[in-house]
Amino acid sequence: MKLVLVLSENWTLTPPRDLRALVELAIVAEREGFDAVMVSEHVVLGPSAGADGIMGNPREYAMPGNQDPAMPWPSSLVLLSAIAAATTRLRVAACAVIAPLRHPLLLARELGTLDILSEGRLVVQPTVSWHRDEYEALGVSFERRGALLDEHLGAWGAVWAGSPASFHGEHYRFDDVYLEPKAWRTEGPTIWLGGQSVHPKLLRRIVRYASGFHPLGRPSDEDMTALRTGLAAAGRDLSELELVGGMRPVFPDDESPSPLEPALASLPAQLARGFTTFCIKPSQFLDDVERFPEWCREVVGRVEAVA
Repeated sequence: MKLVLVLSENWTLTPPRDLRALVELAIVAEREGFDAVMVSEHVVLGPSAGADGIMGNPREYAMPGNQDPAMPWPSSLVLLSAIAAATTRLRVAACAVIAPLRHPLLLARELGTLDILSEGRLVVQPTVSWHRDEYEALGVSFERRGALLDEHLGAWGAVWAGSPASFHGEHYRFDDVYLEPKAWRTEGPTIWLGGQSVHPKLLRRIVRYASGFHPLGRPSDEDMTALRTGLAAAGRDLSELELVGGMRPVFPDDESPSPLEPALASLPAQLARGFTTFCIKPSQFLDDVERFPEWCREVVGRVEAVA
């Protein structure tokens, strides 16, 4: 079993402008046995970010429609670059990268550079995301975001594989470009994919590009069957994917962190479905950053006991 420390949305644990504190948390997590750190992103938020009602407990995960538009979102790739430079073993997971908000060549450059800096420890989970205001602010078509993501994935593969590279899509086209230096490996960084359900477009992306499946929430039995069947049709097996689950909190009220026990209780059922990598966000379980090293040791020890 592998543990992923979620370093997004931890402003109840560390001050939102103290990004060095998050780097220090990553260093401690590596020392105490965590496998990876994960950082998500938004470029900007608009008024509809909280259209479904802002989360009651500020330690909760940011989900579509539950966010205060003033919620802080530092650049995930810049922050992960600092973490990669300060660690040696820890995987750095950019989950999720809202790919359609950039040009694929620009993003391939940034991801490839981070992959080299980390010596192949980068994991990328590209996504289309959900926030129309963000797309409109950046002048990108919200309706075409799925098609844009598909072309990102194809263009990345082309420029990481060799030079000169060409790509001819409906939305992005380039000929004979040289993108150097490339990613750490010719196939590029490790790719995870996921979403709220395993719909046909996501399934096609997973089958073609993914080394890991990281769903939003708990996938249904129908989702897992679709995933298994789709992989088999392409000559792949579900065992080839790193299945990424999570430990979710149960808050006693809107002012307090969650005890660890309810999160641990979900692990046996996820293990039985083949999930072996688990995300956990520290601010959901403690408010005192001084207790973080002790908390890491407790989490690692108790997860090992469950395994």
